[in-house]
Amino acid sequence: MIRVAIIGATGYTASESLRILLRHPQAQATYLTALPEECGPIVKIFPEFRDRLDLEVEPLELAKLSDLADVVLCCLPHKASMGFVPKLLDAGLKVIDFSADYRLRDVAVYEQYYQVKHTDTKNLQRAVFALPELFREKIAGTDLISNPGCYPTCSSLGLAPLVREGLIDLQDIVVNTVSGISGAGRKPGQAFHFPEINENYFAYAVGTHRHMPEIEQILSDVAGKPVNVLFQPHVAPYTRGMLATIYANPTRSLSQAELDELYAETYGPEVFVRLPGCPPQVLPVAGTNFCDVWATTAKGKVVVLSALDNLVKGAAGQAIQNMNIIFGLEEAMGLL
Repeated sequence: MIRVAIIGATGYTASESLRILLRHPQAQATYLTALPEECGPIVKIFPEFRDRLDLEVEPLELAKLSDLADVVLCCLPHKASMGFVPKLLDAGLKVIDFSADYRLRDVAVYEQYYQVKHTDTKNLQRAVFALPELFREKIAGTDLISNPGCYPTCSSLGLAPLVREGLIDLQDIVVNTVSGISGAGRKPGQAFHFPEINENYFAYAVGTHRHMPEIEQILSDVAGKPVNVLFQPHVAPYTRGMLATIYANPTRSLSQAELDELYAETYGPEVFVRLPGCPPQVLPVAGTNFCDVWATTAKGKVVVLSALDNLVKGAAGQAIQNMNIIFGLEEAMGLL
């Protein structure tokens, strides 16, 4: 049985991870930690776990964590994770980090977009960026996983087949996304106060969003050459789920049959990428680890639509998928 600790256990991605672990036949949560002021019985923090999980959320004690866990889900905010990850690795633990601290290989790009000095460049070099459907061969046996962001996962799974085959202009891609408000995390903020978000819809971080270089890095790795993306996120008044609408210029004429065949060849063996054959929607992927993808052409453009749950395939589900690969388990274990 894989023993799993969670650091930052009071957030949405932590609660989603716990839901998955409760049904996982080969893994269980054994130690939960958070800031002292956030600690207490997990059932007081998330009442849904009453009579299902009898654990306390405690202040972190590294020695105790090392005794109780094999792998750590680091559900901390960007900028905070890199203060903990080196100590966890030195203690011999495997780490799956949910933050952006180990996603961007170029330190200068990280520091530009996150406005903080990177303090763990040593471990940045050993981290594996783990989007299984694209980089599976790098994941098994590693001890530091950088779990991809929700926007980059949704966008990159939609674009990867086209980028890999050079079927679109790599310098002129527009990714337009909309996410549910859980993507902003559990910490209250005015923009997500009910009277502000209800019946509202807005764009943010125009041309400057922190996930844009992550998307470009993923797609550049897939293409083997630089890719340029204009990424524009929006927020809508629903809880969970994400839809990306992607526009690109084809390098040659593409029929619907060719696109369908390309995506079927790429994702046919994949458990968690579904091809509905029509524009995907948010509701059918809510609460699942699936990403639904469909590509077509319109007015001389290639249009790709991709949908996933930002808390599952965009965070906790993908982390457990990566955990399964690390430990040599069936990849879908606990996720279907």
